[in-house]
Amino acid sequence: MKKYLFFRVLRSIVSIFLVTTLTFILIYTMIPRRDVFKQDPMINKLSSKPDSLTDYKNNAYEKMNYMDYKDTRSLIKTVEKADPKVTVTAAHTASNQAAFEKWTKANGYTLHRFKISKDYYATRDLPIWERLGRFYGNMIKIDTPWAIHDPKNPNLPRYLKIKHDPLVGWAVVGSGTKYRYQLYFNSKFPYIHENFLKFNLGTSYPTYAGEPVSEVIGGGQGPADSITKTFPNGRKLITSDDVYTRAYQPRKHRDPEAYEQYKDDYTSTEQLNRDPSMVGTSVRAGFIGLIISYAIAIPMAIYMARKKGKWFDRAGTFVVTVLIAVPSLAFIYVFRYLGATLFGLPDSFPTLGAENWRSWVLPAVVLGLLSVSGLVIWFRRFMIDQQKSDYVKFAKAKGLNESEIYTKHIFKNASIPIVQGIPGSIIGLIGGATMTEEIFAAPGMGKMLPDSISAHNNAVVIALVFIFTTIAVLSVLLGDIAMVLVDPRIKLSSSDTSKGEE
Repeated sequence: MKKYLFFRVLRSIVSIFLVTTLTFILIYTMIPRRDVFKQDPMINKLSSKPDSLTDYKNNAYEKMNYMDYKDTRSLIKTVEKADPKVTVTAAHTASNQAAFEKWTKANGYTLHRFKISKDYYATRDLPIWERLGRFYGNMIKIDTPWAIHDPKNPNLPRYLKIKHDPLVGWAVVGSGTKYRYQLYFNSKFPYIHENFLKFNLGTSYPTYAGEPVSEVIGGGQGPADSITKTFPNGRKLITSDDVYTRAYQPRKHRDPEAYEQYKDDYTSTEQLNRDPSMVGTSVRAGFIGLIISYAIAIPMAIYMARKKGKWFDRAGTFVVTVLIAVPSLAFIYVFRYLGATLFGLPDSFPTLGAENWRSWVLPAVVLGLLSVSGLVIWFRRFMIDQQKSDYVKFAKAKGLNESEIYTKHIFKNASIPIVQGIPGSIIGLIGGATMTEEIFAAPGMGKMLPDSISAHNNAVVIALVFIFTTIAVLSVLLGDIAMVLVDPRIKLSSSDTSKGEE
């Protein structure tokens, strides 16, 4: 078992790496980089300002890891830093040009001049291997008490302590770290949260321009919300700041009002939003849909298998066939119309918002019902196959009645492949809800991948491929473990090794 898990995890990591790397290479080598500006409104706005347009494009290319870019100011600083004996300015002199050319040639850059101002700038196209190295090298960020280096605050204490914080309760609190609260607890799922390990998946562009991809996918949405925090001395703080995200802010950028609230250097916070993140929206609707689909499909399939060839089985087969034949798009629209007309449910998610439970009903039920037909056919077939097994004949010979045979034997054996497929079903419901989220205007991540592809948002595309691949690969492992929990007779090891281990 241990050996199996070790090699499965190892293969999973390799699979995730290969799929993400292949996607990265395809995007950055086969898709022209100029395409990223097709839906960028700033291109038209800057078309009459060639210098600003060039600077804007080069900055965008640098954020997306296409190139390294030095504008005039940064080029001057870099050249002077490389050789303190050299003094350069922005003036268009031969000496300045010679200094720029010498540095760019020595460092693999190409020297350019802006069209209007004729000022100098330099670019260096990044080879694909270097882009990959930066992507993976910067992917994981670990926060430590030595993360902050502020010359204006040389006496900043550096520690990690377990303490009862007046704002968040018991937590692992850091100083010298980027984030104040390294580990904390609250009433939001999954109840235990951390800030010491962060994934850097790049910067989003052109949609959500300039925002970290992890914040785009995992950050809150909707209007700002406010909470009330009560200090031990009775003082109350009403704020829309997400106090759990308190991060270090240099003193020269300190907000006096924020410092008055928190009384330390951790005054930078993210906004507290009323609605869950994109991934949170999709996960919530997906899990509800999963429960609905299995709650309907399994009892229906069991009864159809027990009544094989009779009217219920025929009627059920007819219903399932119709559900399969009807296009998903038509089914969603019809069900949305019936839900809104007969039950008064909102036909658009933003009508009542994420805070109202009725907003979740139609999207989640539709997701669940779309999966019912496939589950019914699959589970019914397994049940019928098990009916022909020798152990069923033996159980009948022992005098067990039909209900006992189904509950103690047939259902248990037939449920093994269903249990194995549950993690994969979760992925399908979360990632495959594109049409449902589009029609109900639900702000989830199901439609994010096609939207990002059409917008040429390369960073988000690669991040989503990485996330979906990771979840999909891990779902296979979770499915295998679930099989063992259902039937301990199944061994997740080869026959040779299991003899020595078991």
